[in-house]
Amino acid sequence: MQTLFQDEKKRGLLRSGLSMVADNKRYIFWFWLLNLVLAWLGAAMFRDSAHAILDHSLYAGGLVRGFDISILIELFMRPEFPSLSALSMASAHFAFLFFLLTALFLPGVFAGYASNYRLPREDFFRACGRNLWRFIRILVIAGIVMGIVAGILFAANGAIVKKAGESTYEVLPFELRMTGLAIIFLVMTSLRIWFDLAEANTVLSDQPAVRKSIASGFRHTFRSLGSLLGNYVLIAIVAAVVLVGGLWIWIRFVSPQRIIGAVVVSQLTLFLLLIPRFWQRGVAVTYWKEKMDIPVVAVPPVIAEPLTSPSADPAVSTPPATAGD
Repeated sequence: MQTLFQDEKKRGLLRSGLSMVADNKRYIFWFWLLNLVLAWLGAAMFRDSAHAILDHSLYAGGLVRGFDISILIELFMRPEFPSLSALSMASAHFAFLFFLLTALFLPGVFAGYASNYRLPREDFFRACGRNLWRFIRILVIAGIVMGIVAGILFAANGAIVKKAGESTYEVLPFELRMTGLAIIFLVMTSLRIWFDLAEANTVLSDQPAVRKSIASGFRHTFRSLGSLLGNYVLIAIVAAVVLVGGLWIWIRFVSPQRIIGAVVVSQLTLFLLLIPRFWQRGVAVTYWKEKMDIPVVAVPPVIAEPLTSPSADPAVSTPPATAGD
């Protein structure tokens, strides 16, 4: 056990996190399937409404042979087509359901990553049920913090770019905008690391007080910010390469008429994009095992020696009796 832990430390956060993902590939598959099913249900209203109109219209040919924005706008303007608010509301319901299911199943993923064996199904769902309310609280706090910070940063970036527009240097606004977006990305990634560590500590330490996990995650995030941020950014670059590669294959090799090909390429790309997300959580679990896990020191029991009375001490001899006694 100790040798295994030392080997994981030698491999580093990046390789250890990827090893956790490789050993638990089933989690990626089930989350991809969950995402696919909920997306299919969320798009059901749009799909049924479009079928009812396009199946009896020659305009469908313009969408089969390629994407025609004018036909799509005309489709939205038809009186029998549902309003955009109704379509978005249906999608929002399933998006919220995905949020709840993610909060439900992620604790089991953390427990599986930290385990040195294949986590049984009973232990997986036990970790999920035990940490559901804790995870919901962490995700709500994370949403509030990230929303406030993102709002401030985007507002500041917009004000700086607007002020730079008054300069005679025409490229300055674009450069400042790109620099600001890069800074926002790094700050938001740091916040993501913070709450990933808080989630890992909540599950793996069985910490019911989420404020303690959030405080511990904050301390360790900025204590090892360089290492953690470098790993997270590198994984994000891998995700960007996967996304660009998937789009390039779709545009280059998939014609508009090949519906099955488009579905296969898009779903394969989405499946591969899940790997970096789970990889980052694997990095968080690896860091927790190395830096945040408090080992339990076994204290040997103290065996008390039996007390002996002075009379029973063999060193003390009884004086012999005299004849006058």
